[in-house]
Amino acid sequence: MQHAFALGYFRVVWRCNVLNAASMRAARRFGFVYEGTWRGDGIVKGRRRDTAWFSIVEAEWAAQSALFAAWLDDSNFDADGRALKPLLPSI
Repeated sequence: MQHAFALGYFRVVWRCNVLNAASMRAARRFGFVYEGTWRGDGIVKGRRRDTAWFSIVEAEWAAQSALFAAWLDDSNFDADGRALKPLLPSI
């Protein structure tokens, strides 16, 4: 995301199937804001797909960037590579 905003993009989006609860939780955990659902967006494996849209816009990135920097800092990881503190509280 840092690279995208550095290039001048105004928003970064995350799209996922509404049936993919893990992906929707991850989007929220990474600070993306739910924008809505495109109903009947397409057909995947013979099934009608609804797509959830999430985004982070440029104005939100400054605060999110600081959270990511702290989360990714080496001091936040144990010897096995597991984060000691989460990026954001679980949702």
